[in-house]
Amino acid sequence: MTAGSGIVHQEMPKGDQAGRMHGFQLWANLPAALKMTAPRYQEVKAGDIPEITDDDGTRVRVVCGKFWGAVGPVDGIAADPIYLDVSVPAGRRKKLPVETTHHSFAYVFSGAGKFCNASGPLDVPTESVGWADTKPPAEAGNRSLVLFDRGDEVEVHGGEDGIRFLLCSGKPLQEPVAWYGPIVMNTQTQLREAFEELEKGTFLREKS
Repeated sequence: MTAGSGIVHQEMPKGDQAGRMHGFQLWANLPAALKMTAPRYQEVKAGDIPEITDDDGTRVRVVCGKFWGAVGPVDGIAADPIYLDVSVPAGRRKKLPVETTHHSFAYVFSGAGKFCNASGPLDVPTESVGWADTKPPAEAGNRSLVLFDRGDEVEVHGGEDGIRFLLCSGKPLQEPVAWYGPIVMNTQTQLREAFEELEKGTFLREKS
């Protein structure tokens, strides 16, 4: 979904028999030139997402962008993202290419493993807090977010039960950010104007 000049939406997901479900929401900022673009919505079925299986059993589902010759069904995103669902079998070591011009991160949601050249989240604490004195984890487990520096590949080693993670990257906008609630602009003045329009009912132009 591209919010653009404003879109009101309601999400009604269905879980299993116990009402449980898993899902991810990834929000990407729009560049200044596209802040007030017309909103749009893309609906993609699971069967439309290509899946590639490498010789070592590594599986990659390509949601957005191009990877290993496959093209994801989600398109037209300003940050030019690559959004992958990666599964690496237990004990396997895998190198995955990334764009050197993009910022990249991995989010682990099943199993565990080790990433090479990942930034250490505890290396530079901003204030003195208890957890800053703890030893960084030896591997990235379930619900771990791993940030990467610039480079042309990510290397991961699957743990005892393998590892499944989202590998996402996008083009940095190099623009200031002013954010409050559901609206992201470039300056505080623009942010105030947007909320004034929202209160007057002139900001939202379409509903879905």
